[in-house]
Amino acid sequence: MKITAPKPFFFEGGKRAVLMLHGFTGSSADVRMLGRFLQKKGYTCHAPQYKGHAVPPEELVHTGPEDWWEDVIGGYNHLKEKGYDEIAVCGLSLGGVFSLKLATEQPVKAVIPMCAPMSIKSEEVMYKGVCEYAEEYKKREQKTREQIEQEMEEFKKTPMNTLKALQDLIQSVRNSVDLVYAPTFVVQARNDEMINTDSANIIYNEVESEKKDIKWYENSSHVITLDKEKEQLHEDVYAFLEDLDWSE
Repeated sequence: MKITAPKPFFFEGGKRAVLMLHGFTGSSADVRMLGRFLQKKGYTCHAPQYKGHAVPPEELVHTGPEDWWEDVIGGYNHLKEKGYDEIAVCGLSLGGVFSLKLATEQPVKAVIPMCAPMSIKSEEVMYKGVCEYAEEYKKREQKTREQIEQEMEEFKKTPMNTLKALQDLIQSVRNSVDLVYAPTFVVQARNDEMINTDSANIIYNEVESEKKDIKWYENSSHVITLDKEKEQLHEDVYAFLEDLDWSE
């Protein structure tokens, strides 16, 4: 069965823009509900989709952080080209890492990292996650158990240089978090099974923003945008954005 892949979205609202960034092995669908919510509140929301994501996992292993960063910059420039001068950036997981990186390199109105890792998991742990993602994708394609096993065996033969590059990216952003001066709202799920939750404290303590806040969501796991407290998250992100000093 062919899977209908999520696509980048552009939800037009008012003059205030939010760039929304998904996570590693995720897709724009992870931030879509939040995007729609903010659009209804008058914000324009745009989410790019990284190369090698929401497509067969065999394509993921041939891309890396440099490709995905290009997509992030492409999304930022897309909003600029459409005439949006004030852009907040909001990202989940790897998207949160990219949102912090963007805040150190481009003018952003604010930054909202959600469950963003600051410490490096071992390549083995990361690789296990990629294999789980690949297997899940193949199940959704309704392939037989036998076919999945055969394809997974092939998949595991492909070297995945992406993971080392991903570790280097996280380390590099971790080292430059103190260059973030934009208003920052750190979002962290208490039951995050994917990352070391102390990452949230590192970000909150080290950003140099005069306006910064942190909130722990006690009943949520890593993909917080789709979990039990998503409605509360929507309201909190909106309240934070509303409190910024927008020119319009």
